[in-house]
Amino acid sequence: MDNRRVVLHCDINHCYAQIEEMKVPELRKVPMAVGGHETTRHGIILAKNDLAKEYHIKTGESLREAYAKCPQLVVIPPNYDDYLYYSEKVKDIYREYTDRVESFGLDEAWIDVSASSKIYGSGEAIAREIKKKVYEQLGLTISVGVSFNKVFAKLGSDMIKPDGLVVIDEENYQQLVWPLPVEELIYIGRATKRKLNEFGIKTIGDLAVFRADLIESRMGKVGVMIHEFANGIDDKSVAFTGYQDEAKSVGNGITAIRDMRSLKDVELVFRVLAESVASRLRDMGVQGQVVTIGLRDNELHGLSRQRKLAEPTCLADEILAMAMQLTREHYSFILPLRSISLTMSDLQKPAAVEQLSFFTDHGKIKQRVLDETVDAIRSRYGFTKIKRCSMLLDDELTNFNPKADHIIFPVSFL
Repeated sequence: MDNRRVVLHCDINHCYAQIEEMKVPELRKVPMAVGGHETTRHGIILAKNDLAKEYHIKTGESLREAYAKCPQLVVIPPNYDDYLYYSEKVKDIYREYTDRVESFGLDEAWIDVSASSKIYGSGEAIAREIKKKVYEQLGLTISVGVSFNKVFAKLGSDMIKPDGLVVIDEENYQQLVWPLPVEELIYIGRATKRKLNEFGIKTIGDLAVFRADLIESRMGKVGVMIHEFANGIDDKSVAFTGYQDEAKSVGNGITAIRDMRSLKDVELVFRVLAESVASRLRDMGVQGQVVTIGLRDNELHGLSRQRKLAEPTCLADEILAMAMQLTREHYSFILPLRSISLTMSDLQKPAAVEQLSFFTDHGKIKQRVLDETVDAIRSRYGFTKIKRCSMLLDDELTNFNPKADHIIFPVSFL
């Protein structure tokens, strides 16, 4: 792979759980998972070690379900400060080889070592050296994919876990990549997989040889993108260390303390989420025009729906109204909901002069002032010092602060 682009993708294996094992080595000898507290019902599995995996414990399921599979499971509450600290220590090692280290969540990163390979050797040699340093200095294992683009590097790091190393180059990618299930390709989720399967596309190879014009006509730009990925076409660069794209969306989600069994329950929780999202939009000086909701039932099946508003907004009431409209249209409560999320995208700077409608917008300025006043009170005196009366109808469901408690989950959880 000399004189070619060389990209690594590094993944800290079962990140949260492995960091807990590193801190307390005895945990390696027992089935262990990192999860929230059962009594507060943020009681879901965030990460698990290999022994817990043998009991088919899954990320995202409830602690109750996990204990049913493995009564002796040891559950450790999450220590986010430690995870942030040690993941940055790992990335510091990556940065010894290049200034192009792009984080992908807390536990993963792409590393462009195209220039570094002239000093440190091939991509595979650099990968082995990085793996060795991470283990010797921090006691953690990582899986690494080495390739000529970001997509195949990511795929390579997923192929052998834990502690794997896979090289996917321009000579072997058809043999290594094309037989894999199509959902192994990044950005292909359950809905896209289902649509591809309807076309008879089961493997990445099936996608690669499918007619490009047909995939574009049936799936649009997304179809073009994943068709190129399957053929090894990906020229996206690895970002420089510290570089951050301008935010494209603002969102919050919650696993509720109990199942949400009705629209009334959902509205109470969405109210809290909408106020958080709206406040964060105002902090950023932007408005959003596309509302997206995510719903996950108590069997961990999820759906996502979105709709564009007539005008951009940063008002909680307008965001909530669309969230509830989408929920009423798309969810029947055959199963109760365990978790929900709310996101605003298509972010825009507000116009210097806002054009108001004489008939419909007379209360908009008052609502904006009211929301900003609530922001100021909460910022100075605390989140709980001012609440809408509706939130007091069920303090159990609404007693959380998503703006302050914004947590980074591993990419595998999302």
